[in-house]
Amino acid sequence: MSIRLRLTLLYSAILALTLLVFGIILYTIQSQSTLNSLKDDLRRSSDNIGRAVSWMYMRSVGIQNAPDSLLNQAPPAYNVPPGQGQSQFEPPPMPLETLSGEPSFNIFREREIVRVLDTAGGLIASPYGVDETKLPLSDQGLQALSQQQDWLEIAEYNGERVLIYNRPGVFDNQVVFIVQVARGLTEHDRSLGVLSRILITAGLLTTLTAFGIGWVLAGAALRPIQRITQTAQEIGNESDFSRRVQYAGPKDEVGELATTFNSMLARLQEAYQRVSDALKLQRSFVADVSHELRTPLTTVRGNLALLRHEPPLPASEQSDILRDVEGESDRLIRLVNDLLVLARADAGQNLVKEAVTIQPVVQEACRQARLFDEQREIIEQVPDLSILGDRDALKQILLILLENALKYSRDTVRVSAEALESKVHIFVHDQGSGIDPKTLEHIFERFYRGEENASIPGFGLGLPIAQSLVNAQGGSIQVESSLGSGTTVTVSLPRAG
Repeated sequence: MSIRLRLTLLYSAILALTLLVFGIILYTIQSQSTLNSLKDDLRRSSDNIGRAVSWMYMRSVGIQNAPDSLLNQAPPAYNVPPGQGQSQFEPPPMPLETLSGEPSFNIFREREIVRVLDTAGGLIASPYGVDETKLPLSDQGLQALSQQQDWLEIAEYNGERVLIYNRPGVFDNQVVFIVQVARGLTEHDRSLGVLSRILITAGLLTTLTAFGIGWVLAGAALRPIQRITQTAQEIGNESDFSRRVQYAGPKDEVGELATTFNSMLARLQEAYQRVSDALKLQRSFVADVSHELRTPLTTVRGNLALLRHEPPLPASEQSDILRDVEGESDRLIRLVNDLLVLARADAGQNLVKEAVTIQPVVQEACRQARLFDEQREIIEQVPDLSILGDRDALKQILLILLENALKYSRDTVRVSAEALESKVHIFVHDQGSGIDPKTLEHIFERFYRGEENASIPGFGLGLPIAQSLVNAQGGSIQVESSLGSGTTVTVSLPRAG
């Protein structure tokens, strides 16, 4: 099940539950309200009917001058004051059966069903003398009426639900008759049925409409996520990490997701590019190493084959062959050492970050470099500055730069330094013929050597090693050169303190 469908169903379920609770509350309020209105109507009708029946009863038992206060007194009891009527009737007679023919009793409309019962619950009278059964009265209700309490109940009468209000007629603290006033609940039930159908229909239509609207809104809200998913699939299929998610909405959760996804793609692209470059460099490196190793190994093998020649070669020739083998072996050792240094520099191993005063390191490197060419002058102009780096790595960088300068320079080599803000810049300047711009672009590539330098011994690893060592210390290296004006190599390293 998709997130869109789950969100829509959740929203619709919450709305349906809210409508259900609201409908139940509204239905209950309406039912109770109409039922209470019916109860109030029946109570008022019972008051009027009870007074009329009491008046007729008092006339029938010989009380001719009943006080108005008696006829107008409020329910529940219609009590004759003690002493009136009791002296003439002992106990009071019950001529209520004659009420059915009384005009004053028949004036009551049949909006309510009216019955007069005796104390045992038997029918005594009904308007117009209708010969009908009495209204239902439960034993519990009859008992409550005998205790001079009103009784209200809902019962079935002639196939219809009716609300029946029962009231006792009390004279001299005795119940002498019971007045029943009832009203049918058909209209009440019908109106509630209509209300329930309206609520159910409206709830279903509202829920279905809300489901459709929620489906559309959820789709609109999740559309950026769908684009992200589609972009991720296309990137995975095409391996194109340069693509980005296009999102122009607000900076909400989806916007943050799109931004985070684009940032992740940028890092993946950078990592992928590094891995691609590393693989390309590795293939080139293996090819170059194979080429560089093949030449001395071929020379060594050929010379060894000459030493096994029969008849043996003269001693002078054997001595020359052994010198060649020794020279090629030294060349192989230097190549392997350079490769080890390069690998360690790439891995950042054995490099510490500490304060190093560059002046004694430069002096030591220049002293050793002079052994390469004792006829060439090296001038030092280095102030008392300190870098944050590795002393041995700095010395090796300087030796590589000085060796290159002595190889290609025709005159004096100068070493200088200066501090600029948070960096210390070390300059190695030679007065050679300069480097061609096309060659300058590839000068830090491993095993790369320009055609004009093919006759100069070397492997093309010096500057790549120097660059790796500088980068491992958090610095940078640049080469500036122009034909006929010499070359200047600038090493920039973090300043200590």
